[in-house]
Amino acid sequence: MIVVGGGLVGSAVAYGLAREGARVTVLDEDDGGFRASRGNFGLVWIQGKGYGLSPYASWSRSSATRWPALAQALLNETGVDVALRQPGGFQFLFNDAEFAEREQRLATLKAELGDYPFQMMSAAEVRERIPQIGPDVIGASYTPMDGHVNPLKLLRALHVAMQARGVQLVSAERALRIVPEANGFTVHGKRGTYRAGRVVLAAGLGNRALAPFVGLNAPVAPNRGQVLVSERVAPFLSYPTLNVRQTDEGSVQFGDSMEEVGFDDLTTTPVLADIARRGVRAFPMLRHVRLVRMWAALRVYSPDGFPIYDASEAHPGAFVVTCHSGVTLAAAHVLRVSPWILGAPMPDELPVFSARRFENAQELTTAH
Repeated sequence: MIVVGGGLVGSAVAYGLAREGARVTVLDEDDGGFRASRGNFGLVWIQGKGYGLSPYASWSRSSATRWPALAQALLNETGVDVALRQPGGFQFLFNDAEFAEREQRLATLKAELGDYPFQMMSAAEVRERIPQIGPDVIGASYTPMDGHVNPLKLLRALHVAMQARGVQLVSAERALRIVPEANGFTVHGKRGTYRAGRVVLAAGLGNRALAPFVGLNAPVAPNRGQVLVSERVAPFLSYPTLNVRQTDEGSVQFGDSMEEVGFDDLTTTPVLADIARRGVRAFPMLRHVRLVRMWAALRVYSPDGFPIYDASEAHPGAFVVTCHSGVTLAAAHVLRVSPWILGAPMPDELPVFSARRFENAQELTTAH
């Protein structure tokens, strides 16, 4: 097997393939690439996902329920604790309109899925669990399905684990084109040539250019997110939230901006100021905390915001795996997608995520 892409998606797939006994080579681009895996927020997040396409909620939750097994396996095999915590998550709400919209969204998902636990909380109820929230918070949505990890430790653990199982990681290698052949595929890279019976495209934004070589379609585009990180502070936040989370090491992350700015991955002061303002509005006690880092990263978005999973009909043995939730879906990629790539039945949730859904679409909007 050749897996093109060594980020969270490609590494999870490669680790899963190796667990199944496959011989795998991973081609990982150099640091000039757009590395969403090193710039994300680290959430294992379910609530609200799948609005408009409920199988995405089921798929995300199926991964979240498998996350403890993945975290334990990585700890056993590598000694790296990825700091998985799944106490449930909050989205803070600041006015009655936000509260009503959020309740309607989650109620719709519950009606479609049945088993979809959530709770709408008043400010007083939220304050019982998170005493530090500010007076502007009028309430929140909470589900017990949500959690978070340390994404850099996750990427490190996946790299160590897959290589311990024999995966060859080729660093600083960019795939330029793929040639289907009678018995497999030849991937021509910037530095070398690689051959295998099957190829998995997990190159994030690079999948758009690579997919047509093997009869697939990956119409992905960048969506920029910016993040602020504070100095370490005393523990105060035991739950992940959509905009603010305290890491296992004590620092505080602020984020959740969304910008369609092409391939510009630079930070901008106005957006960072808005992020900081939202964070302080939720937690006024952070007003004077010192910020130590900031960055921007490019999410990998399809036209409707949902993942793409496809197997090539024109060139059997070629697959594409593309999503913007590489952390949440890591367990599903290891434990469910990898067996499918090796010949197991396709998971029930996945057929709706074929890129064929875009063939006749006239107007597609980004889903969040």
